[in-house]
Amino acid sequence: VQLVESGGGRVQAGGSLKLSCATSGDTLSTYGLGWFRQPLGKEREFVAVISWAAGTAVYADSAKGRFTVSRDNAKNTVYLQMNSLKAEDTAVYYCAAAEIGPRGVLGLRTQGPYNYWGQGTQVTISS
Repeated sequence: VQLVESGGGRVQAGGSLKLSCATSGDTLSTYGLGWFRQPLGKEREFVAVISWAAGTAVYADSAKGRFTVSRDNAKNTVYLQMNSLKAEDTAVYYCAAAEIGPRGVLGLRTQGPYNYWGQGTQVTISS
């Protein structure tokens, strides 16, 4: 599975950005596609995940109500719509893929299960 993120950039606080993650390679019907982010000097953290087949999504508390993860099966692409952006959302955002296990997407809120990662895209929020 290959993953390529795009859509990062610099926006002012309160603005919006939509990240895309184009996928290719293996079929994703048994996978969850996750978004993680890593602020400069900090550890990578979970943002959101969606199951490719059913579209079931789970969010980190920091993302709830502001971010929406979605997928377009025909385009083999996962999206992260980010609204009401804050300075603390500044980070490199990564797309990742993992096979869904017995806990479903709830089991994909940590980095461990993910086998495939994109290269990341920088998101900078100016206040």
